[in-house]
Amino acid sequence: MSLYTDQISHLNALQRVDDSIHAIQMELEDAPAKVQELEKTFAAQDSHRNWIKDKIKHLQDQQRRLNYDIKDEEARLENSRGKLMHVQNDQEYQAIMREIDIMNRQNLTREEELSALREEMVKQEENLAGQEKDWAAAKQQMEEQKEGLENHLAQCKKDLEGLELQRKEVGNAIEAPILRRYEFIRDRLRHPVIVCADNGVCAGCNMMLPPQVFIELQRGSSILSCPSCQRLIFWSGNISTDDAASDAPAQKKDA
Repeated sequence: MSLYTDQISHLNALQRVDDSIHAIQMELEDAPAKVQELEKTFAAQDSHRNWIKDKIKHLQDQQRRLNYDIKDEEARLENSRGKLMHVQNDQEYQAIMREIDIMNRQNLTREEELSALREEMVKQEENLAGQEKDWAAAKQQMEEQKEGLENHLAQCKKDLEGLELQRKEVGNAIEAPILRRYEFIRDRLRHPVIVCADNGVCAGCNMMLPPQVFIELQRGSSILSCPSCQRLIFWSGNISTDDAASDAPAQKKDA
């Protein structure tokens, strides 16, 4: 194996480690959004449950007010009925009777309103009972999913530690100037760093290489970069299939 193919092979091995690191880093970066989505879904359930509870409380307040008004009106009615025992003329009697009639009609309206409130209360309490079950199930599901996600992330971090050690070991087999070049590209460009350029097309940016660059690449005399995306490139004809890096489309590396 020539020095060129040896270094390309090691670079591809490093890229495969970095592929795994990149995948884990993406999961770790996406984790907060996943947690927020779980909490957002539960918050909607919780908000609806609280809305029903607030409505029931409002109905209860209305019931208490109506009961108080009905009792207060009954006390006034009793007082007015007592006045009838002491009327001295028909005019005074008719005035008290009109007063009693008005209070009776007001209380009748309140009783009807109270009956409607009781019916609505029963309806909302049934809604709340069903909502409580849904809320409890949603809460349990959220907690289980968050716990599962936390466990997965803990394993990811553990795997990441192992990959970093593996990366250091693989990097020791690459000549320092080449490794520095790889690291420079890795820190500043998109993932991946080294890609295949068969048929004269860079697999990283899908741009056609200048003919002279592709001819030089096929010679396998030096490690080249794509003029368009600056990734390291190689021709698969110079190395074994097992040593080739992934040709998957480039993914943006977040800052």
